[in-house]
Amino acid sequence: MNKLIFIVDDELAISKLLSYWVKEKWKYDIEVFNNGEDVLKRLSAKPDLILLDIMLPGMNGIEILKKVKQYDENLPVIILSAQGSIEVAVEALKYGAFDYFPKPIDTQRLEPAIKNAVKSYDLTKEIENLRENVKKEYSFDNIISADGKMQDVFKLVSKILNNDITVLIHGESGTGKELVARAIHYNGKRKDNPFIVVNCASIPRELLESELFGHERGSFTGAHQRKLGKFEIANGGTLFLDEVGELEMLLQAKLLRVIQEREFERVGGTELIKTDVRILSATNRDLKKAVDEKNFREDLFYRLNSFPINIPPLRQRRGDILVLAQHFLDTFNKKLGKSIKGFSKKAIKLIYEYNWPGNIREMENTIERCMIITEKDIIDIDDLPVHIKMSETSGTVELDNPLFGDENVIPFEKLKEESIRHALKVTNGNIVEAAKKLQLGRATIYRLMEKYKIENRSIE
Repeated sequence: MNKLIFIVDDELAISKLLSYWVKEKWKYDIEVFNNGEDVLKRLSAKPDLILLDIMLPGMNGIEILKKVKQYDENLPVIILSAQGSIEVAVEALKYGAFDYFPKPIDTQRLEPAIKNAVKSYDLTKEIENLRENVKKEYSFDNIISADGKMQDVFKLVSKILNNDITVLIHGESGTGKELVARAIHYNGKRKDNPFIVVNCASIPRELLESELFGHERGSFTGAHQRKLGKFEIANGGTLFLDEVGELEMLLQAKLLRVIQEREFERVGGTELIKTDVRILSATNRDLKKAVDEKNFREDLFYRLNSFPINIPPLRQRRGDILVLAQHFLDTFNKKLGKSIKGFSKKAIKLIYEYNWPGNIREMENTIERCMIITEKDIIDIDDLPVHIKMSETSGTVELDNPLFGDENVIPFEKLKEESIRHALKVTNGNIVEAAKKLQLGRATIYRLMEKYKIENRSIE
């Protein structure tokens, strides 16, 4: 699709000259206007650039420029003026003009200026699209969960999206702590600013201080130039400290000061640097126990733990197991270019009953492995890893349970429907008890009953 350029000039000769060069010679689409009011009405056509004269009837070019920037602050505007004064150029650039050209217009300079403006706008739109895609990816609607325990977590998280309280996310490895942290950031008021992750367990201790706070040139062997730390890079956004329990005492003291004073010094520096960063942290350790054992500062623990969030392990939210299994099946069908239909009833029984000590990460890796090695259009029991087939199951689900149906392949939608019907049957239609058995929220039960047209009084 060709780029669209608006030409705004009330002098007919100038308009014709610009139209010739822009359309005939440089091959852009154009629309021509002789006043500002008409061009403002056409902004919905989404031009890629505006060539705008200063002296126009009615609103002048500067007034139009201000209104264009209110509509789309990134839309490039090149100002044209017969006045040719430095003051006019400075004023135009102050209000966001991309460039300024005095008349008579030097077309040899104008062509590369137009190319640069259009390219810059394309890059800006691409970045904005990427940002929007990231926000959508980490919206709560895209976090896969049907279990009531996780729904409770989401309700808790929704309370702290638009303030800067420090949050400590507790949970076993693989439960999705970083996913929750990203959801907090990308659904909150800092979503347009950086989200920076530091894994405190994966960086050598002697380098972690420099990673967090930066360093000055010559501050230690190998420090050949100044380096900005994550607190500077994340300014205005969110810093996520994963495995924060691994911080040594010296860094704990420095982190505490940053939280309290909102300022720090680079390694080897004396300059106080202000920072505006929201701190989210996560750990799979019992930090209260670490405090009691003198391995973690008590004052830092209470600072980080202002708003604790606990992510339950997958074995405690079995309502998510089958939902996640289907999600990973769909994901890897696309990634691997396969069309695997589902799981055999024996395989889904083992998947459901297995305790998943590695949580969601283990399940994701397991489903991907199964889909790579299977030569059939279903995942069968032979495709599962030995440790899952040989594990002592923690559930009590029988193979002839309606949850697993009579078919060799379990269609996921039928699996969900039958699980609802079976739970209502064994609880004599008690919604609360059925929700507990399935480890789902009551609202989810009602929604699924409506979806599958299940009438409680007719459960047999």
